[in-house]
Amino acid sequence: MTGNGSTDDATSAPRRLQVREKARELREKQRKKDLRNRLLLQGGVAAAVIAVIAVVIVVVVSSIKPETDGPKNMASDGVVIGKELEARTTPALAAGASPVPATSDPSVAHISVYVDYLCPWCGAFESANGAQLSGWLSSGAAVLEIHPIAVLTSKSHGSEYSLRAANAAACVANYSPDAFFAFNQAMFAQQPEEGTTGLSDDELIALARDAGASTAVEDCVDDVRFSTWVQTATQRAVNGPLPGTEVDRVEATPTILVNGKKYTGSLEDPDEFKAFVIGTASETLATSTPSETETPTPAPTS
Repeated sequence: MTGNGSTDDATSAPRRLQVREKARELREKQRKKDLRNRLLLQGGVAAAVIAVIAVVIVVVVSSIKPETDGPKNMASDGVVIGKELEARTTPALAAGASPVPATSDPSVAHISVYVDYLCPWCGAFESANGAQLSGWLSSGAAVLEIHPIAVLTSKSHGSEYSLRAANAAACVANYSPDAFFAFNQAMFAQQPEEGTTGLSDDELIALARDAGASTAVEDCVDDVRFSTWVQTATQRAVNGPLPGTEVDRVEATPTILVNGKKYTGSLEDPDEFKAFVIGTASETLATSTPSETETPTPAPTS
């Protein structure tokens, strides 16, 4: 019995070692397989994340329009209207360039107005002061610099009226600058209420045509050709500083400057505005102001 037991123990020991070794090999093989699977899974997730990031980058980059040149005759981000309501011509503001402050004869009043065509107070100012502004310009007593900006783009039920309207103004400035003053008046005469969709592109084109603009304006309005410039010019206005003045920035529309000094009086009192202009500008304006017997251009009505 004893001899048989010793022989069994002697032969089973190597067999147990073999079984343990085989089990170890299987465990090692499984461990390597599990590791490989984890690495492949992590690599797949990483690849997926990278792919998502790449897609996001493409979407973001493609949604950012490259900055383009501005409209001609608006190198200051505004249109300067002078004697006989004629616009001053300038080259287009190059993409990325800073506006060039407009200059004028120091013997006349330089009136600058930053307007949003959906802004009701801009319409109120135009309605109250359009006639005397037209008279001052016709006589050469003042120049008027009009800056169309778009701060109320989100206030038109998704139609982006402020942006489209300012773009239409830029189109007129670019292709038919001498029609700009009449177009600006017409825009306020037909001003929609804030919170509405505003005028359609076809209606904007019709106003431009009636103001004397060329047919080249039509495609420009349809394409919203100067939308990027409008957005950039608006950011320049609201971020400041305003070129050629000591005013930091546009905080509300309309922002009205006379020889660089901000007007803070009533927007609906033409006499108060007239007194401010005469007091701020030179005596030349006082002697050149249209008399009561002159017939000024009618102001638009809202």
